[in-house]
Amino acid sequence: MSTTGTADIGMVGMGVMGKALAQNFHSRGYEVAVYERKAENRAKFRATLGAAPGAKYVVCDSLQALAAALEPPRRILLMVTAGPAVDAVLEALAPYLDREDIVIDGGNSHFADTERRAQRTDFRFVGMGVSGGEEGALKGPAMMPGGDEVAWKRLRPVLEKACAHSDSGPCVDYCGRRSAGHFVKMVHNGIEYGDMQLIAEVHQLMRHGMGHGPRQVADTFGKWNEGALESYLIEITSQLAAAKDPNGDGPLVDRILDVAGQKGTGRWTSISAIEIGVPLPTVTSAVDGRALSAAKAARVETAAAFPDAGGRPLEGVTVDDLEHALYAAKIMSYTQGFDLLRAASEARDYGTDLARMARIWKAGCIIRARFLDRVYDAFRTRADLPLLLLDPTFAEDVRARLPAWRRVVARATEAGWPVPALSASLAYFDTLARANGSANVIQAQRDFFGAHTYRTVDAPDTPVHTQWTELEQL
Repeated sequence: MSTTGTADIGMVGMGVMGKALAQNFHSRGYEVAVYERKAENRAKFRATLGAAPGAKYVVCDSLQALAAALEPPRRILLMVTAGPAVDAVLEALAPYLDREDIVIDGGNSHFADTERRAQRTDFRFVGMGVSGGEEGALKGPAMMPGGDEVAWKRLRPVLEKACAHSDSGPCVDYCGRRSAGHFVKMVHNGIEYGDMQLIAEVHQLMRHGMGHGPRQVADTFGKWNEGALESYLIEITSQLAAAKDPNGDGPLVDRILDVAGQKGTGRWTSISAIEIGVPLPTVTSAVDGRALSAAKAARVETAAAFPDAGGRPLEGVTVDDLEHALYAAKIMSYTQGFDLLRAASEARDYGTDLARMARIWKAGCIIRARFLDRVYDAFRTRADLPLLLLDPTFAEDVRARLPAWRRVVARATEAGWPVPALSASLAYFDTLARANGSANVIQAQRDFFGAHTYRTVDAPDTPVHTQWTELEQL
């Protein structure tokens, strides 16, 4: 389709994220063509942003008009609801596009859908994760594009202008072939689940187990944000911990119903890990924690049935212990997440560079943290590092914090405070740190009831089956 359009980039979908990204590109000097399905939303955009002095927006009433407004080869970013809506827009756009035009799905699509869409040959397709929420989209998010590498090279100058920047450079990079971009974004969100659960557990131990007041809790998180735990999530926790309830005298967080929402990306991460065969206990415990939080009625009834089960004062633990436990568990969570990225890249031939992924998460996204500098250095130093935990500096960190970590989990369990993510992270570490574990018993059981065979330590390549009922007992 020939065109005389001059717009640099097209945006489809003017929801919260789409509108913010359109403003972001516009602020970088680009002329932006926008399309929104609802006529009233298009009219509102025209009357507000489109009518501002010096505005370089082209508000289009159809996808055909959007395509005509763009300079070829076209660059079109979709910010529509993941699922069938993406397919519907792709099909509606296709007649107006040429082979060299680029369409980017910037929503939270499941990577399996992106894998299917990447097979299109009528235009170049990119699946791109975008993280940072509305503020990030407006000021500069972390962007995770994957798919057509030629398309990435053409998009790179535009995306590098619009993304967040850290001291290591722009927070956008090529994540790998086909569905890699959305897979990387999914794992980012899974790690985010783990971080949030770990922080919530530590907050509960401090606030209710140790009886610290909201100001004291806020100050502690604020202090932690000046050290090794410095991150966006620690920063906002320090702010929300002592935020006053506008309708009462206490902190607002105490009045918030303890039922956590979720949009599915954490669950997708756990399912993908199971399918590939990578242990992901910290993220999975966070997903389970949100599911348990939703069972509010059952929890209320169970608490009434077991009034003495827990919630006693947390003794024998210091605030420093909590800090050490949180940091050590965080190392385990990221070890699991990057192990999943590595395994998926190998299994699906993504070609994902783990150091680059750590670098683009350093700013703009929800899990941005000082910690990621060290993750970046670890994988840049040794690209074939099998587990982040085995980087010498991270291994030393865990050794130094292990006694406090064990103390927190043990004392919390004794006092009846649930710490599923802290304890799952510790169990993951303890299992890894055992050269000889308990799976020999499982293999014996499987062979006993199902003749599944087992292998022996002196002949690990030879399957063996035993008639267990015929063996003499010791």
